[in-house]
Amino acid sequence: MKRCALWVAAALLVTCGGGGAPPSPAVSKEPVSVRGWIADVEGGQRSTNPDMETARRSQLFQATEIWVEDAQYVSGGVAPNGSFILLDVPPGNVTIGFHAPGAESAKLVLQNIPGNADVVIPGLILKKNGVGLLKPQNVRVRMAARVETPAPTGQFSIVAGLRVPVVNVPISALVDRHDYPVPEGYRPVATFK
Repeated sequence: MKRCALWVAAALLVTCGGGGAPPSPAVSKEPVSVRGWIADVEGGQRSTNPDMETARRSQLFQATEIWVEDAQYVSGGVAPNGSFILLDVPPGNVTIGFHAPGAESAKLVLQNIPGNADVVIPGLILKKNGVGLLKPQNVRVRMAARVETPAPTGQFSIVAGLRVPVVNVPISALVDRHDYPVPEGYRPVATFK
């Protein structure tokens, strides 16, 4: 009788999923977009020739990988001009990883990011174990709202250690939240076929 009960219990455990892997995390119902551009890698060997410098940075950006830790369903990447976009990032506290030549374990930590926010980080400097901000005054955390002009919400987020106010902006101001941003001062490299 005991043997039969054990077989029934084992069969129930297998068919009910008690012995399987835990369910994978789903996409957040309030996804965040994180956008910006990489300015350079700390200690990068800059060229005095503008064309060579542009080519160096283009190769650096093309070799850069980006991901969000513990988030399986994030989409996005790094463009050849250094701009990056991540969509479907979970809100709250998030760590974004970068793997680039010279900065193999760069981490960008975001804290207290509200759901449906658009985080804009221009001029990121990748470091061996962290990141720096070239223009910290230009970092933005925006939320779409029915307002005429941008208005602070009273909330604050932390972006790479910087305390940034969360700002409500008109809905029309966020039409670009699914687009790669254009880096300041970017000029494309001429290519020939």
